[in-house]
Amino acid sequence: MTPLLIKSFRAALIVAGNRIVSAAADGEVNTASANTDPSIGISDAMGAEAGRMVDLTQVGWAELKLGGTVSAGDPLTSDAEGRGVKAAPVAGTEVRVAAIAMADGELDEIIPVLVAPSVLATPV
Repeated sequence: MTPLLIKSFRAALIVAGNRIVSAAADGEVNTASANTDPSIGISDAMGAEAGRMVDLTQVGWAELKLGGTVSAGDPLTSDAEGRGVKAAPVAGTEVRVAAIAMADGELDEIIPVLVAPSVLATPV
């Protein structure tokens, strides 16, 4: 992998490895748990226990565990466990994109991704 920016954050709760991570209170982070959670990076393979430091790739290439089947080039958002799933527009909702799939993959596989936080906004 070729991460360009890795930053360490304190985990508010357990953060599993290779998961989409979102901001929590007081500068801490949590595993993202919905497609609307504002993602700030992808956790490294180690993850972290609550209260410990976790490294997040915030720019560049990372590895992400999948929550379903994706194709290379798909925008990825979080499922309930912080795994990457294909992001799809939802009317009236801002779906948060964490990364772009750089390979095809299936449930529970770990694939390379390009970390690219963005938003899919669809009017009602």
